[in-house]
Amino acid sequence: MPDTLRTASKYLAWISLLLGVAVVGLLVTGHRAAVGPCAIGAFACLALFFMGHSFLKSFAFTVWVFAFVTASMFYPDAFGKWFGYDLGKLIVPLIQIIMFGMGTTLSLADFARVFKMPWPVFIGMVLQFSVMPLAGYTVAKLFGFPPEIAAGIVLVGACPGGVASNLMAYLAGGDVALSVTMTSCSTLLSPLMTPLMMKLLAGQLIKVQFVAMMLSIVNMIIVPVLAGLIANRILYSKSRWANRKGLLSVLAAAGFGVAVLTIALYSRLPDFIVSFRDGIIIGTALIGAVAMTKLIVSLVLGRSGNWMDRVLPVVSMAGICLIIAIITAQSREDLLTVGALLIAAVIIHNSVGYILGYWLSRLVRLDERTCRTVAIEVGLQNGGMASALAVKVLGSNAAALAPAIFGPWMNISGSVLATWWHGKPIKTAQGDPNPIGEAKQQGALDGST
Repeated sequence: MPDTLRTASKYLAWISLLLGVAVVGLLVTGHRAAVGPCAIGAFACLALFFMGHSFLKSFAFTVWVFAFVTASMFYPDAFGKWFGYDLGKLIVPLIQIIMFGMGTTLSLADFARVFKMPWPVFIGMVLQFSVMPLAGYTVAKLFGFPPEIAAGIVLVGACPGGVASNLMAYLAGGDVALSVTMTSCSTLLSPLMTPLMMKLLAGQLIKVQFVAMMLSIVNMIIVPVLAGLIANRILYSKSRWANRKGLLSVLAAAGFGVAVLTIALYSRLPDFIVSFRDGIIIGTALIGAVAMTKLIVSLVLGRSGNWMDRVLPVVSMAGICLIIAIITAQSREDLLTVGALLIAAVIIHNSVGYILGYWLSRLVRLDERTCRTVAIEVGLQNGGMASALAVKVLGSNAAALAPAIFGPWMNISGSVLATWWHGKPIKTAQGDPNPIGEAKQQGALDGST
């Protein structure tokens, strides 16, 4: 890091510390009205400091989440409506953009890899859609939460793995290629498995509409991911067609054109297509944007490098932070009532996923690298998807509370677990760490996440 950035980073750390001390002082002296700005500033400065630190940068996203949650708790109206527009309506489009970003990190090889490692993937899928839903239902019952909040805990468990699992698997010395494949497969299975587990378990708590949830998952998750796969080919293909100005111009125009036509012909579209209208609009518009951006950045300006790999993580991070802030603001009163208990329930739920994911994998004699991978995949869930389904399908902000808490917590716990495992390198038969294996893991991470 350049000296100027390092110096700026140190200043941010000191400012964060001073603001934190100010928060404590204001609380002690009873000046609570000024606590909000200081607390938000402390988290924001700390997040910026982490972003500039080589080791702590993996925790920056979690600190940003705390900054947004703090802002939404102190100023809930700021995340309610802007100029009369309900920000809650942004949740689904934001999830679609995030899932499109996930799709751009995937290729058909990630799905085909299941045929090369069928047993680990099968075990992972069984554990993914059994351990976490059942654990969520058990924890919700033990804590005696109201039905909607309890259903939200089950919903987190019934969702597929989260994309953060790929990075965590790498840091933990796991099998990154397997992690990417498991995330991809669980995402593709989610239109069937998530509504099924919700119907079987959460259906005892609230009304669950199987078909409506299935169609919503296809619209919110599958369609954008498929669009992202197309964008991946446009971005990274070395074929001549993907690097010609004329063809990229046509792809850009086609992407935007399909999006506009879908909006214009909404009333004339078949009911089946209407169910996926939002996903089609977002997906095709983003394909057009990717083609146009590559045309301008790579071919016109001549900039090389994987610039999209730097842009999409920032967009995803900002989108998830905003989603969590909106949900927190809309469910503030419920959170103040059951917040501490819900946090405890989320921690237990997440921990059960890691523990059972690892030891059940050991039970069926998977190797250590695979056991670590399965544990992380089972423990880390797609909290954004759960939040969107809670609001859009279940129609409950209270059900979205557990996913909103699970998201930041799993990043903390996953980072801690991955760091701990990183300190315990997997040995080869000769007793030495496997540097070749580590190189392959880095290659898989660079190509897939």
